Amino acid sequence: MTRPEGASPLSRRIPGASAVRAEDAFDVEAVAAWLRSITPADPTVLAGTDLGDDDEPVIPEVSQFSGGASNLTYVLRYPGVDLVMRRPPAGTKARGAHDMKREYRVQAALRAVYPLVPRMVGLCEDHSVIGSDFYVMERVEGVILRKEIPRELRLDRVTTRRLAESAVDALVELHSVDISAAGLDDLDRGDGYVRRQVEGWSARYRRARTPDVPDFVPVMKWLSAHQPEDVGHCLIHNDFRFDNLVLDPADVTHVIGVLDWEMATVGDPLMDLGGALAYWVQEGDGPVFTAFRRQPTNAPGMLTRQQVVERYAEKSGLEIDAGSWRFYEVFGLFRLAVIAQQINHRYYHGQTTNPAFRAFRPAVSFLEQRCLRIIRTGEGRLSPTRIGPGDVIPELRGIPRVVLPLLAGGVHDARNRIVELLDGIGGRS
Repeated sequence: MTRPEGASPLSRRIPGASAVRAEDAFDVEAVAAWLRSITPADPTVLAGTDLGDDDEPVIPEVSQFSGGASNLTYVLRYPGVDLVMRRPPAGTKARGAHDMKREYRVQAALRAVYPLVPRMVGLCEDHSVIGSDFYVMERVEGVILRKEIPRELRLDRVTTRRLAESAVDALVELHSVDISAAGLDDLDRGDGYVRRQVEGWSARYRRARTPDVPDFVPVMKWLSAHQPEDVGHCLIHNDFRFDNLVLDPADVTHVIGVLDWEMATVGDPLMDLGGALAYWVQEGDGPVFTAFRRQPTNAPGMLTRQQVVERYAEKSGLEIDAGSWRFYEVFGLFRLAVIAQQINHRYYHGQTTNPAFRAFRPAVSFLEQRCLRIIRTGEGRLSPTRIGPGDVIPELRGIPRVVLPLLAGGVHDARNRIVELLDGIGGRS
């Protein structure tokens, strides 16, 4: 059994990747044996790579990307190639979520018509290997933006704007893909996509709600009452943001890869745009959302959310007016809150100990307040821009909807901590 020549575990670290968390560990040798046994879906990925054999297996170095909050993502480092492995998290899962077979199949089919998709290596549905489905694909090497733009990129305002425009254009290009040519017609469930999404995400929130978050009832009622008809049917990503885009190191205004196709389907393009802009924290959004942001969309030169909508409309040919856009903006934020709450549900019930998930509880509460403010005023600041009874009173009424669930969450955490301490004392006696 050998490791890559001249390498020590986790040598030559990859940005965003670190040691595998104990709760997310898997049988690396079993995965390596599985890789040796399969015929790669795209043989070019492993061309020239030595995987060893059963007598002298090559065992890859493994690290884990810590930024993801849904499916778990790892790097398998072999001599000459880095592979990426995806598998579901442990614990309770939302129905239909974490479908490795579907995620793999969408990318394998889409690659021919949308070359920004990574090349696939293989899908494993044999649970005897690591206890769940998983798949392996190539690692697209490039720049992935997280919370801040790295200083070494030295982007000026003009370049940053071009970067934002390229991201929007990549989404427009995806929405123009020929679904039939990709062989993904069966993902289209026909008219009623908007209705199904409103009903489905509302049901998910109700199932995942814990006592430490608000009920979102006013938001769900408003979405149900104001939903528009579908404006079209196209392939949508459903999680389109900068930390799922790979940029060319030689020219970061050029998108060379799009990652994380877990929620891709055929649906309404404006619902996809609304979901993407839920993550688009811009300059002037205030300290709360600036702290929660996952991408550097508040950097000088970045497009504002309104400018993103305008560019999308220009490039796609769709007409988008401010009145109709309000629904998509609120839905995008609500959907983000549901995703955050599904993760908070796992954290609340002790199914994960990832400390990064502590912030999801307050995020859910503040997202509800932002939705309510957009419904009332058309814009999403958390503090009123005018001072008057009609502006301030709704904000004051919203305070208990944030504070009371957070207090309940604090009591829950304190109780669990006391139980842990007592168990520790009892175990030592």
